[in-house]
Order: sequence, then structure tokens, then C-alpha cells
Amino acid sequence: MKFKIIFAITTFLVILMINSQVLEIDEGFFFFTCGSAIKMTHIPSSYKLHSHSVAYGSGSGQQSVTGLPDADDPESLWIIKGAHGESCPRGEPIECGSVIRLKHSGTNKFLHSHHHRSPISKQQEVSAFDGLDTGDNWKVICLDKSTTYWLREQKFQLLHVETSAYLFANEEYVYNNPISGQIEVSATKKTGENTEWAVQEGIYFADRHYN
Repeated sequence: MKFKIIFAITTFLVILMINSQVLEIDEGFFFFTCGSAIKMTHIPSSYKLHSHSVAYGSGSGQQSVTGLPDADDPESLWIIKGAHGESCPRGEPIECGSVIRLKHSGTNKFLHSHHHRSPISKQQEVSAFDGLDTGDNWKVICLDKSTTYWLREQKFQLLHVETSAYLFANEEYVYNNPISGQIEVSATKKTGENTEWAVQEGIYFADRHYN
């Protein structure tokens, strides 16, 4: 049986997912908006984009970013922010092609990339970093070209602006201890199914223009 549990608190909606299904979505919460906290799912593997206070043992030595199979872990929440140096009012809907940053809710560090090599696949490393620079900027590429805005459950890619590399994961690249069972998240120049993501779960601020 499918359930939808919604708690409306001031201007935002908390959606608790039961059996990974939601019956209805209020129109005001259909768009992704600035300030919302989301869980990104890697479509081929169903792993969640994740981070934690575990640093890479190679490369930059910054906080690691991984894919986690556990859908309920709170450390997989990322808060949508405006591009570096730009404001993004809470509740402002995100257009396809926008440049955003994603702030990890647990450690307050931003999804980041640079030219260090990732530890397993030797592609471009993706980390969580608090340096607050343009290496935190990612472009939202909506794969449904008929839509204007970034929408819930829509397939999309994240393109790292400084290096023109796509956020990538592959469940063949699996870590051992201390993060056993988690998969590597990196960035690649090649587009394909392993660069495709979607979002369902999250804490959503309503479109501030919606009445």
C-alpha cells in the first residue's frame, strides 16, 4: 500500500518516502528550489550521493564523496545553493542550465571537483570541500529538453563548470574499509548512463512564486 506523509512547516514541505512511492505532489513543490535539501539517486545503481567525515587517503586528501546503498542515511542530504558569489533566494525555482552549488547538510562542505585523480577509476576526483571557490559550481543539465525547470524525478546530469566533467558513478568501483560497500563518485568527460541522476526524497521549499 502506498502512503504519502506530508508535514507543512512554514513555507517548506517534508516528504517521508514509504516504499519509495509518493501518491501526489502539490504543484508548489514540483520544482527544485533554492534552499531545498535533496537526495540524489544514481540511476543505474540506485545508490545515493553521499559524504561523511572520511578524507581521501590519496589525491587532494579532502573529504570523500561516495555512493551509498542505504536510502535512509541522513548524510546523503544536499542543500541547493546559488553559484559561487551569487545569491539564490529560498524558494526560487531552478531553471535547466542553471549553475548551482550543493552543500552537504551533515558537514557543511560543498560538492567540489578539481584535477586530482580519483582513487579507484583514476578519473577526476570529486570531494566535499569548504574552500568556497568556483570549483564548487555545477551546471544542471535536464535530459528532458521539453522542460524549462529542474523537476522532481526528472533525469539530469551535473556538469562541473571549471573542468567540463560530468558527475559519474559506477557500482563496479567499490571501496573497502573504512567505507566498505560504498562506491566511488568521480567526474568524467564522457557522457552516458553512468552520469545520469534523479531526485525523489528531500525537504522541499515551495516555489516562492506559487500561490
